[in-house]
Amino acid sequence: MAASNFSLLSSSCSICNKLNPLLFSTQPRRRISLSRSYYIRFRNTRFTTVAGIADNGVFTSPEVAKAFDFTAEERIYKWWESQGYFKPNLERGGDPFVVSMPPPNVTGSLHMGHAMFVTLEDIMVRYNRMKGRPTLWLPGTDHAGIATQVAPVAILCAIFPVSSDVRKVAPVFSSVKLFFLVVERMLAEEGIKRADMGREEFTKRVWTWKEKYGGTITNQIKRLGASCDWTRERFTLDAQLSRAVVEAFVRLHEKGLIYQGSYMVNWSPKLQTAVSDLEVEYSEEPGALYHIKYRVAGGTRDDFLTIATTRPETLFGDTAIAVNPEDERYSKYIGKMAIVPMTYGRHVPIISDKYVDKDFGTGVLKISPGHDHNDYLLARKLGLPILNVMNKDGTLNEVAGLYCGLDRFEARKKLWSELEETGLAVKKEAYTMRVPRSQRGGEIIEPLVSKQWFVTMDSLAERALHAVEKGELTIVPERFEKIYNHWLSNIKDWCISRQLWWGHRIPVWYIVGKKCEDEYIVARNNEEALEKAREKYGKDVEIYQDPDVLDTWFSSALWPFSTLGWPDGSAEDFKNFYPTSVLETGHDILFFWVARMVMMGIEFTGTVPFSHVYLHGLIRDSQGRKMSKSLGNVIDPLDTIKDYGTDALRFTLSLGTAGQDLNLSTERLTSTKAFTNKLWNGGKFVLQNLPPQSDLSAWTAIQDYKFDEEESLLKLPLPECWVVTKLHMLIDAVTMSYDKFFFGDVAREIYDFFWADFADWYIEASKARLYQGDGSVASVAQAVLLYVFGSILKLLHPFMPFVTEELWQSLPNRKEALIVSAWPSTSLPRQTESVKKFENLQALTRAIRNARAEYSVEPAKRISASIVANAEVIQYISKEKDVLVLLSRLDLENVSFSQSPPGDASQSVHLVASEGLEAYLPLADMVDISAEMQRLSKRLAKMQTEYDGLMARLSSPSFVEKAPEDIVRGVREKAAEAEEKVTLTRNRLAFLQSTTLMPNQAQ
Repeated sequence: MAASNFSLLSSSCSICNKLNPLLFSTQPRRRISLSRSYYIRFRNTRFTTVAGIADNGVFTSPEVAKAFDFTAEERIYKWWESQGYFKPNLERGGDPFVVSMPPPNVTGSLHMGHAMFVTLEDIMVRYNRMKGRPTLWLPGTDHAGIATQVAPVAILCAIFPVSSDVRKVAPVFSSVKLFFLVVERMLAEEGIKRADMGREEFTKRVWTWKEKYGGTITNQIKRLGASCDWTRERFTLDAQLSRAVVEAFVRLHEKGLIYQGSYMVNWSPKLQTAVSDLEVEYSEEPGALYHIKYRVAGGTRDDFLTIATTRPETLFGDTAIAVNPEDERYSKYIGKMAIVPMTYGRHVPIISDKYVDKDFGTGVLKISPGHDHNDYLLARKLGLPILNVMNKDGTLNEVAGLYCGLDRFEARKKLWSELEETGLAVKKEAYTMRVPRSQRGGEIIEPLVSKQWFVTMDSLAERALHAVEKGELTIVPERFEKIYNHWLSNIKDWCISRQLWWGHRIPVWYIVGKKCEDEYIVARNNEEALEKAREKYGKDVEIYQDPDVLDTWFSSALWPFSTLGWPDGSAEDFKNFYPTSVLETGHDILFFWVARMVMMGIEFTGTVPFSHVYLHGLIRDSQGRKMSKSLGNVIDPLDTIKDYGTDALRFTLSLGTAGQDLNLSTERLTSTKAFTNKLWNGGKFVLQNLPPQSDLSAWTAIQDYKFDEEESLLKLPLPECWVVTKLHMLIDAVTMSYDKFFFGDVAREIYDFFWADFADWYIEASKARLYQGDGSVASVAQAVLLYVFGSILKLLHPFMPFVTEELWQSLPNRKEALIVSAWPSTSLPRQTESVKKFENLQALTRAIRNARAEYSVEPAKRISASIVANAEVIQYISKEKDVLVLLSRLDLENVSFSQSPPGDASQSVHLVASEGLEAYLPLADMVDISAEMQRLSKRLAKMQTEYDGLMARLSSPSFVEKAPEDIVRGVREKAAEAEEKVTLTRNRLAFLQSTTLMPNQAQ
């Protein structure tokens, strides 16, 4: 039985020893086997386990299961939820802890980014719940305007009656991969256009899909152990949240912060909508720089300006040619007119502006204010007209003349060909371009002047800046405050309108027969809009609503308070839980979402919506690369859970540092899975060494130990006092780290304590008491095992909720579930002197183990030892003789303690464990001296030959002078290493020879 117990605890050691450096601090770990005498004692005094599992079929004891069964996770989760543990308990009193979950897209499917935020937020929530605070983690999903309208495969197959061809290509795309082009083409082949279906029918079918499939991402998040209050789950298009969105728009408009106008926006031709600056990603791509002649009006054939451009098709929108006023090459042309090529002689002025870079291209700039952000700003400054040459679908319009109707890229190709034919093409050269692409669809974004709705941001941003300056908002890590401040200090007005059908309809109505720019009504609903229109235009007035919807981020910016009942300030949830406590999300949406929530929260509630922002990094592969299907390096969370368990995934993800990217690998996951197994086997050992439930006196003895009292702690034997002290120090350290959001530190500290201190040392030391057969001696070990292991489960629960709850329910006398149990108290008593003393015992044990290994002593062989130290050290070391014997595999009857070296010291291996603590191990106990001398003599001869050969090469001038430097350096390093080995072996042999001569000399 004892042997099997040990193997359970050690089964994962070898793999963890190999993988551990990838994750954790490296400490030597050594398996310890027990002597046969101890096995016999244990068999004769086997303890019967008592389990505290509720008789509900939910939990499984380590006594009956070899390892933790990952399939139990869903069963445990449903039990938690059924017991109402995820709901905030306001009866506890105190300051509530509230987290609003970043709403994933309702069309989404679980990826590692979700796994990261769920893990970190659940750690915060579970920790604060155990601390006794009323805790609310409010979940929900986002309607994902663009992502839904461009339609993942599952949605479009449900919405459109397309042929089976759509379903054939479905496997090519993930559930969140946009494939707008493919579907549009297939719909066209079927003779179906989205516009023909109509807005009402389209949105009706999307809602049908949402009701049927929208819970997919929610169920996947549950699989990660998210302890959210699902009874409060929200959706951004819910009636309450939609009311909040309309109210926010109306209030901002009433304050003059929302306006309509024609300005330069980022236009997505395929999606047929404007997209935010933050939704445009720039990539370095190979392209071309086209050099084109612009003739000077009224000049000779030699009077022309050569312009270099990457987008020649935009020349139809040119309204000026600009040069630098200090560029002498073109000063004579300033004030004249240039002829735009291929426009039948349209003239534009040649102007000067310091904005022009003399050294870029030819130093001549074509100004196309309708199709370039910088040109647009320059044109507004100079009062130049703005020409738009492009339709909303990316084709050229009538301004382009004969090129009207051509796609922008087709037009580019045709235009260059005809410029070459007319002699206006100078050259085309390869050029690396910074290409703007849609984050959603991947297509190239077109800068376009379009009529949109905007929010004026300056005043909102100023208050959000002050929130950080005044300390009302703390960003973790702190370095992101500079990025936050920089963005808000240089903020542009926010384009909030999108040309989509799915989303929050803009609450603006126009008057039939009136111009939209001049006559519109902002109202909370159609009835209110009609009433306002009748008051102004008469009872026969007709109105129609703006067809656009609001940017998805507009509704998301209201998330922390709209989900709690705003604009109803009297709503119970709003009164109880706003402002929230922490906003946790990826650092990549600090601008998209976080800053906007801060601005809107202050604007509408007068309060910062959360006191802390915790930003996590991205998850990359083991080589630090971004995960992508093209690289084949994507790690699926659900597959990972199946292979390693949710706890292993969560613990691995938690090891990152706030704001830093985390490299994830199967090696790390394997290591953490082994940790889960180690924890399970630790629980098995504790349970199998508790007294039977019927032994009331034994349980009374266990329960009499009060580890929160200093007097009781001081009475404990050294190993017990040491491990309890270390535990109390750990509780303080990890509690402080939890409060500071140092979750990686918490994970590593708990891991190191459990594995290095509790499992490797205390469990092994406890066997010296458990297997002696004396119940009074065993009770102290049993009490400490139960107390320390139970505390470890509490500290670890926020990270690894499933295995810890399963183990907790197996322990005796558990009065409540671990998820709602009280967090361990801090500032518990400790005896630091016991730590120093036990470290001496550890040092002595390690020294003896190393000597055994050095002399290749068989593991089962027991050896003698003389321990030498001063009286104080001898006193506490000798009290733990049984522990020392067990851990060091010593002969119990031949271990002595004294203050001076033994008489046979000259024939013993002398060990210095620490200052003032030494050991002498009789050499004859460890090896056959004669045989060992023969072995070492042969080994020394072989080493000497190798060393001589290396030195001969280094003594040869031809080798040293002619051989490559790295080869010579390598030989020198080998020679130095060989010399060291020769010296060590010679010294060892001399020592053995001296031990054989000593008796003869004495005669």
